[in-house]
Amino acid sequence: MPQNKNEPMQIELHPQPEAIKCWEQLCADPELARLPYKIETDRFSRILMSPPPAFDHTRFVGKIIRLLNQLLPEGLAVAETPVHTADGIKVTDAAWLAPGREQLEKGELVLERAPEICIEVLSPSNSSAEMTEKRALYFEAGAREVWLCELDGKLAFYSSARVLVASEICPQFPQRIL
Repeated sequence: MPQNKNEPMQIELHPQPEAIKCWEQLCADPELARLPYKIETDRFSRILMSPPPAFDHTRFVGKIIRLLNQLLPEGLAVAETPVHTADGIKVTDAAWLAPGREQLEKGELVLERAPEICIEVLSPSNSSAEMTEKRALYFEAGAREVWLCELDGKLAFYSSARVLVASEICPQFPQRIL
């Protein structure tokens, strides 16, 4: 039955196995390695580039990782973590992985299951729709929480079902990074 043209079209996405092979090729490309951009891919393995982060962005990422390592020392807090999603390879700005993740021991180039906490530090070029989509992709890939750090350092915490007042995994994490 044809869809009503006034209704939004819905598509169902599934992670593509060839996305990881493509990502490995992109990471090995010396020309791409010289570029200062953040690189991700879409579901067709096309390259998506974002402008290099501003100083405040990298400062927030560093502070978030330092705090996560202090507050959750049994896991691993990392930056720039590639995650295989239904819409290609997305790269978190920061992430926390629970202990015992076999992907960490294997040294895999891309995580097929998202970190327990995926964190995006917003840049002026990010849209609300983009962040909503990334949250959904990270949850679908297995994240337990997604955090968004606003331009002013204020954090928003999400579970797959709702907005959280504070992180349930790390309740002592501050509401704002200074």
